[in-house]
Amino acid sequence: MPFPATHPALERALALQGYAEPTPVQAAVLAADAAGRDLLVSAQTGSGKTVAFGLAAGPTLLEDRDTLGKPGAPLALVIAPTRELALQVNAELTWLYKEAGAVVASCVGGMDPRREQRSLAAGCHIVVGTPGRLKDHLERGNLDPSALRVVVLDEADEMLDMGFREDLEEILDSAPEGRRTLLFSATIARDIATLARRYQRDALRIDTIQRNEPHGDIEYRAMRVAPNEIEHAVVNVLRFFESPGALVFCNTRDGVRHMHAALRERGFSVVGLSGELGQRERTDALQALRDGHARVCVATDVAARGLDLPDLGLVIHADLPVNKAGLLHRSGRTGRAGRKGVSVLIVPYTRRRKAESLLDAAHIEAEWGPAPSADSIRAKDQVRLLEDPILAEAPAEEDLALAAKVLESRSAEAVAAALIRLYRARLPSPEDLFDDPRDSGHPGRSDRPARGERPERGDRFERSEPVGRPARLAPEDVNWFRVTVGRRNNADPKWLIPLICRLGHVTKPDIGSIRIFDNETKFEIARTVEAKFLAAIAATADEDIRIEPSSPPGARAEGGERPAFKKPFKKRDGEAGGEDRPKKPFRKGPPPHKADGKPAGKPAGKPFGKPAGKGGGKPFKGPPRKRD
Repeated sequence: MPFPATHPALERALALQGYAEPTPVQAAVLAADAAGRDLLVSAQTGSGKTVAFGLAAGPTLLEDRDTLGKPGAPLALVIAPTRELALQVNAELTWLYKEAGAVVASCVGGMDPRREQRSLAAGCHIVVGTPGRLKDHLERGNLDPSALRVVVLDEADEMLDMGFREDLEEILDSAPEGRRTLLFSATIARDIATLARRYQRDALRIDTIQRNEPHGDIEYRAMRVAPNEIEHAVVNVLRFFESPGALVFCNTRDGVRHMHAALRERGFSVVGLSGELGQRERTDALQALRDGHARVCVATDVAARGLDLPDLGLVIHADLPVNKAGLLHRSGRTGRAGRKGVSVLIVPYTRRRKAESLLDAAHIEAEWGPAPSADSIRAKDQVRLLEDPILAEAPAEEDLALAAKVLESRSAEAVAAALIRLYRARLPSPEDLFDDPRDSGHPGRSDRPARGERPERGDRFERSEPVGRPARLAPEDVNWFRVTVGRRNNADPKWLIPLICRLGHVTKPDIGSIRIFDNETKFEIARTVEAKFLAAIAATADEDIRIEPSSPPGARAEGGERPAFKKPFKKRDGEAGGEDRPKKPFRKGPPPHKADGKPAGKPAGKPFGKPAGKGGGKPFKGPPRKRD
């Protein structure tokens, strides 16, 4: 549907930007019942909120005038949680109000406050800033709130989560009583409702979030990988999709540094964002992404708040998010403004249940499967090469002349082969990943027997799969350890050995026999490296994988494990389970008698108690009889 009627200057700006239809939140704030009122709006990230509150504020700021006139004290104030989001809002409002002659100033942390002071003193119509910096300018007298007609709180829930309540209250208390207050938030929690009741008058509640179904423009995929191949899986996912913009999430700053270095080493154009970066470094990184000089951004959850990257079609969760809100917030960076996006969860075998619970809590149906293989990536590269737009462009005369000279000394096949080599040279090579044939692509199915297939008799006990010991490691030269992953976690020596080497700082020849059980794996480590191995695993903080000393398989030490298989106990007739076992014959009637008539049993005359001559002497004759 076309845009509802708004101010002519704003309509011209929308037409110049190619806006033909409003998003749901934009249509809602331009409805007749929302005109001139305070608004309490909940909308998803990327739904067009900035243009929405810019259009909603237009009639109040412009009234019946064609332009805003000479700048002076600001007429509108927009508060955003982060400097990146504030700068994005500044850019959006600049083009939206360009036809109306608006001057938009920004006041954000990390920028030169003196330059901002001069901009405010020179006059402006709209101020966009972060709570801390706006409060600072307000207290110093640089920001004059007396002429404010509209105050906008963008992503108010994040500002409260970040501890800006007091700053927001001070700014709102200084604004005139008759202004409009537009509050936008992803969720309307108790704190947001309290803030709205205090600072809004008869606010119209607008809710455009579909809570019972996931984001329709985001495709979710869960890819099961070996725990030591997460980095390789991220490489292959980036290569498989080849999105113009991709965001890789890690849970810690160290994880961001390691992933950033690993991707850069492989030839990706990548930047990293974490809380330890200065403002200049963050600005340069974001500008590289917007200019197309970098294609991948590795970030933590905090560093990605308010981040809006162009052409972001892929989000990769290298580390699983902590909760449902984190999953939705991360994934919401893609699939914005009607564009399609893909959200990929990298799920180690040891964290399958965590991933399932996250997806269930968020009501998300993800497509499960392995990470893209190197062969599948090479196949897609062939398709992309044949569909490259450069092959469809009309050649220039200069290009045709040079091509004729090349073909004079080279065959067409040689030239085409050279073109293919040049195309592949600019692409990072895909990684070879562990391919478990038991992994059917559905969570939880790889360790279950097929329908109609009966498990072996020993499957109810711990059944091991041995891997041979190198000849130079004798039994007396090794000690046994255990790792808390087993057959139920798709344990396989192909990825277990590299994992043990990485966590224990040893090499493959230092590892002897390996035995895989249902819930754990036992392995040998050479005694020559045992001290180094113990120190390395003690310093490893991994909540999913734990390595510790163990007894050899089958050994029943105190508190040890049950033997791998024990023969069932045979029981008597009538008892449940088991088979008959030999038993003494049962005879009816009195006990058999000897020829002298005395019953068979204990020898006649043998006394009870201690024998004579060994501390007792006399035979026991019963209790003494009482005399009269």
